[in-house]
Amino acid sequence: MGRFDGKTALITGATRGIGRASALLLAKEGAHVYCLGRTVGALEELDDEVAEAGGTASLIPLDLTDGDGIERLGLAIFERHGKLDILVASAGVLGPLSPLAHIEVKHFTPVLDVNLMAQWRLLRAMDPLLQASDAGRAVFLTSGSAYKARPYWGPYAMTKAALDAMISTYAAEVEQLSVKANLFSPGATATRMRAQAMPGEDPKTLPSAEEVATSILALCEADLAHNGTIFDHRSQTFTKIGAPRPV
Repeated sequence: MGRFDGKTALITGATRGIGRASALLLAKEGAHVYCLGRTVGALEELDDEVAEAGGTASLIPLDLTDGDGIERLGLAIFERHGKLDILVASAGVLGPLSPLAHIEVKHFTPVLDVNLMAQWRLLRAMDPLLQASDAGRAVFLTSGSAYKARPYWGPYAMTKAALDAMISTYAAEVEQLSVKANLFSPGATATRMRAQAMPGEDPKTLPSAEEVATSILALCEADLAHNGTIFDHRSQTFTKIGAPRPV
């Protein structure tokens, strides 16, 4: 018996990093996973691993900024399952690391599109399905950059701060329902995005995506009581969104 037998899960950013690791872990624990990503080959490789582990998956080759595609996906999940038990929104982009005044609109807009607008479209499409579940669980990945105001990280930090506000608002709206919405802060992790941001860093000094993803599963449990919080992987603690966080 797996922890998530009979559950349906949707994972974005499932082709690499924390999203991929989360999809594989949930599948191993019995959930049917909808794996959303842009790269067909990487999705097929994940599907092979899921099958080897005895799990099941549906591959969704889709750019997260395709709002109409997200709406169609919501309809497809409804027609097949009638609900969505788990949503893990892992997809995100780093964007330019540059002084704010030097960033061109054409480079800022994609960060807004992926890290904020696409997340809202995703939540909007999946909300009815989460509410149809006995225990809908929504987990969105955030970052300490959302409140640290680190120089040159403007687009990424601003979109993550807005995401935090969005999930805090949504959590308040579902407070009296069975849905729980929380943020997950992985901290420094050996992923492609981290390597892009910190090219001189030795990835061997960081926890792997697989290690970090194990903490996400606790946020997907039906008996989770927390709502509108940030779970910090490093400290293994819950903090209310907006409350002071360690620097």
